[in-house]
Amino acid sequence: MRLSKQNLRLQPDLTWRRLFGGIDHEGQALTLQVRRMIVRAVETGVLGAHARLPSSRQLAADLGIGRNTVTAAYQQLIYEGVLVSRERSGIFAAASADRLAPAPAASAESAPDWSSRFAMQPSRLPQICKPRDWRAHPYPFLFGQYDPGLFPTNDWREAVRATSSVQEIQVWASDMIDDDDPDLSEQLRLQVLPRRGIIAAPGEIIVTIGSQQALSMLVQLLVGRDTPVGLEDPGYPDLRNMVQLATRKPVFLASDHQGVLPDERFARSRVAFLTAGHQCPTTTVMPLERRQALLEAAMLHDVLIVEDDYDADLSIEADSAIASLKSLDSASRVIYVGSFSKVLAPGLRIGYVVAPKPVIDELRVLRRLMLRHPPTNNQRTLATFIALGHHRQHLARAGKAMLERAQLIERLLPVAMPSCRFSRGAGSTSLWIEGPPELDSRLLVEMARAQGILIEAGDIFFSNPAMGRRFFRLGFSSIATHRIEPGLLLLGAVVEDCCRRGRVFRPLAEPAESPPPSGA
Repeated sequence: MRLSKQNLRLQPDLTWRRLFGGIDHEGQALTLQVRRMIVRAVETGVLGAHARLPSSRQLAADLGIGRNTVTAAYQQLIYEGVLVSRERSGIFAAASADRLAPAPAASAESAPDWSSRFAMQPSRLPQICKPRDWRAHPYPFLFGQYDPGLFPTNDWREAVRATSSVQEIQVWASDMIDDDDPDLSEQLRLQVLPRRGIIAAPGEIIVTIGSQQALSMLVQLLVGRDTPVGLEDPGYPDLRNMVQLATRKPVFLASDHQGVLPDERFARSRVAFLTAGHQCPTTTVMPLERRQALLEAAMLHDVLIVEDDYDADLSIEADSAIASLKSLDSASRVIYVGSFSKVLAPGLRIGYVVAPKPVIDELRVLRRLMLRHPPTNNQRTLATFIALGHHRQHLARAGKAMLERAQLIERLLPVAMPSCRFSRGAGSTSLWIEGPPELDSRLLVEMARAQGILIEAGDIFFSNPAMGRRFFRLGFSSIATHRIEPGLLLLGAVVEDCCRRGRVFRPLAEPAESPPPSGA
């Protein structure tokens, strides 16, 4: 068959530089990026059948990468049948009957009115908003994000290699139905939970896709339309949204400087969600006496407690660890939620619930109805990572780095932001900052972002956003230590500028006063 010139070249308006414009020299291996882009171009028809590709030398020069990189990508794609090589002619896109057909244009007239079909609309609830491109900002003072400089890459690779043998794959590749990887459950029982003083029996642990799924399942299991549910205020916004979608009776608990009070609000709750380790977002560490008082009140008034211990493993001060509520519970009233997101990487998406066996049995069935079980390969890799001692070593290294950052920030803040008050519970990786009355943290977030600084406005954490207008959270798990000082000094100048604007452009009507929110 003789090919026409049209079949041997790309469309006139398409250049190779445009096709490969997404090359990221700091990202995934360049060979993989080139292969992915060629496969996508072939599958979507951008590279038509028999279209000729440039020589490896030409493409390497166009993209500013090594010729060997392009050659390796071409050879692998030829082996896979995506490309074909013709002697003395070059490299061409292979003919295929499996190319994606263009999607038919949707008719606006025939489309359903989706808003009328929704049983609920979660998008209307206040949402946590963190920039997707936060790594591109020089001063990301965000809480709970992954720090590439602290991730134990080599140790994690060893665990991945160890769980990638044929024998290991045969173990984790099967359908576990509603079960978990037994190795991970064992490592949680032997190495992770004892750090929090928790002794769990077999059958009292279930693995989840992060603490978020754990909380969601517990809300589904324990909360009905008329269930009074105790919530911290300020507190975790996503949990507040989950509860408000489930019940008409949220109870915003009263707090003082030690955390939630065991008062009548707590007593009338059927279930209460607490962050005793580091209160979200104030970082308050609940003292032992208050924990014991809450447990006594829970037993007296028949209240169940869900303890969200989201970052407890990373106790960056040696003397900061306080026994978890679960470890003090002698009446089986505390359900414990833990996660590896804050101490290892949020993208790992592995959390867990520790509870009496009847609770775990119901959660297993509920989880199976939702997604069967979390990916078992990730579970097995994490179990191996812990068993080899890498998790314990990582906690020590990361804790040392976090403590260095915390001490630096606490030394700089009084100079950088003299008009603000700040607090940090021992062991926390964020600070809760209260600005002067004229500070609008939403405006501050926008002004700071324009300077390359990322912080979190405080109003999202309050049931009444007006009460959080002058608060913001400053995290330091995702910012390199050498960027902290210039970032804080710049942020301090932005805070003062924002306050000046607030004094000049005061709103016509101040928000109506309401009782001080618990935890504020």
